[in-house]
Amino acid sequence: MATNELKLLGGWYSPFAVRVQIALSIKGLDYENNVENINSKSDLLLQSNPVYKKIPVLIHGDKPISESANIVEYIDEVWKDNGVPSILPSNAFDKAIARFWVAYIDDKFYNSMRNGLFAKDEESKKAYFEQLEVVLATLEDVINKCSKGNHFFGGDNIGFIDIALGCYLSWMRVKEKVTGKMFDEAKTPALVKWAEAFAAHPAVKGILPETDKLLEYAKALLQK
Repeated sequence: MATNELKLLGGWYSPFAVRVQIALSIKGLDYENNVENINSKSDLLLQSNPVYKKIPVLIHGDKPISESANIVEYIDEVWKDNGVPSILPSNAFDKAIARFWVAYIDDKFYNSMRNGLFAKDEESKKAYFEQLEVVLATLEDVINKCSKGNHFFGGDNIGFIDIALGCYLSWMRVKEKVTGKMFDEAKTPALVKWAEAFAAHPAVKGILPETDKLLEYAKALLQK
């Protein structure tokens, strides 16, 4: 669906911007993708998100929407009748459950992995990655309950939880290069299959950043 009304203020390095890109891709929406420099934020970004002053921001016409999960919900609601499956469940209870696990991912998963990757000492790194293993065990249980025997948390199609976790896939691969396997095939077999299916999905291919490029970016951040 072609539209010149959408502009994304994001960055290839940001899993949160990637999250929005995947949602836009699922809906088949065209948009202008503006890559922000985190060291020199544009006036447009500062004006569009004056509270947090961070990416991503989706500008729809002259209306800026901030915070990635919030943006995904906005996209799903505004373009709900464009012939593709909804990202969020229609049932109120299922929708509340999906929102709960997205918040869990952004809290427990994101912080454990980020803090582990950028820990200043090995003891802290080990502690954070042990927390990450607990989080992954929990998410393995969640996908087994939500997928109904399919590859995705959303069942047949990529849903809200899939996008929330899948946007971190490239960072997971960076973690694998640094410390070894992200998923244990014996402990988290459903997540192993999920990661393969998600990365290969037509709406995702070409959006996830290259692992080596992201690894160099991570090394630069560590040096700072």
